[in-house]
Amino acid sequence: MHWMSGVLLYVIVWWLVFFAVLPWGVRIPDKPERGHADGAPERPMMLRKVLATTAIAAVLWLAAFALIQSDLISFREMARRMGD
Repeated sequence: MHWMSGVLLYVIVWWLVFFAVLPWGVRIPDKPERGHADGAPERPMMLRKVLATTAIAAVLWLAAFALIQSDLISFREMARRMGD
């Protein structure tokens, strides 16, 4: 895997995990303050969510990297077979 492909894969995985982690621990106030959205969380805990996202994305990226490097699934071989 080229280093740029690795970076791009990590960024894509990071954003996917981030959107999955965003709802964790969200508590909506019973009586929102005037001017606040009804669904706005009391404490979004963004730093905790960013750190969790980074750790989870790193593990998933390492698994994907190992799978790609091992040639267990060869995309080049799949493409060659489709061309026949």
